[in-house]
Amino acid sequence: MCLAIPGKITHIEGDDPLLRLARVSFGGAQRQVNLAYVPEARVGDFVLVHVGFAISRVDEEEAKQVFRFLEQMGELEELGAPAVASSAGDEP
Repeated sequence: MCLAIPGKITHIEGDDPLLRLARVSFGGAQRQVNLAYVPEARVGDFVLVHVGFAISRVDEEEAKQVFRFLEQMGELEELGAPAVASSAGDEP
C-alpha cells in the first residue's frame, strides 16, 4: 500500500521553489524530500510525504495521530522508523 507519511522538517537546502530539498525525520528515520508542492514549508513544520515529495503541511498533533495509525497497521517497517515516542521531540 502506498501512503503519505508524516514527518518533521529538520533542514532545508536551496532557494529555487522547484528544487528546494528538506531533510525530514520520520520518527528517527531521515529522508530527503522535495518541497516543490509546499513552498511555504519551514524547518520545524510537519509535512505529509508521498514518493519523495512533501504534499501538504499538517499540524503536529495530526502528524502524531497518523504516525500512530501507521504503526498499528504495521506500515512503518520499510521506513526503518522506531516506535512512536511519548515525548514531543522530533518524533511525530
